[in-house]
Amino acid sequence: MLNEKIPGTNISYSEADDAFSVFRPMIEITGGLSLGQVCTITGLQQSTIQNWVKRGFIPHPENKKYYERHLSRILLISALRDCMNIEEIGELMVLINGDTDDESDDIISESSLYDYFCKTVRSMDQRELNDKYIEETILNILKDTDHQEKLLPALKVMVYAYVSGECLKQIKINLSKLRGE
Repeated sequence: MLNEKIPGTNISYSEADDAFSVFRPMIEITGGLSLGQVCTITGLQQSTIQNWVKRGFIPHPENKKYYERHLSRILLISALRDCMNIEEIGELMVLINGDTDDESDDIISESSLYDYFCKTVRSMDQRELNDKYIEETILNILKDTDHQEKLLPALKVMVYAYVSGECLKQIKINLSKLRGE
């Protein structure tokens, strides 16, 4: 489930160690990506990305081109936005690298941060988050029940919601630590 697509994209993983290494040649060959190309990679709407730029979550494109820093941040936001709101993601990015448009206060490049994130997600033991494993577990529990067809998807939703909730708790704890609370 988590290992199928590169986080924040529509692109399947290859054997590449660094997820961002998939995108560097695209940026180099094209001399920077157009908004349409970024949308194709991420599956995001143009208006969504433009809104993020307008609100300061992504640096302004340079001559309408998106480079490593831009794309990395877009991919991170895209990967995190299902469980965090944009303001929380923006705050997280500021806590890590300071002002969006000022690279001098960065502690790490955006692409390295994205690669670390992808490596962490990809290397996790995901047995408990694997859809097949969850389904097999539920079916085993429901083996003597008449309503498996309806209960299976309902219990899967419940399991995923619970896991997401537990993850959200950890997000809040770690954001508090970053804030020094």
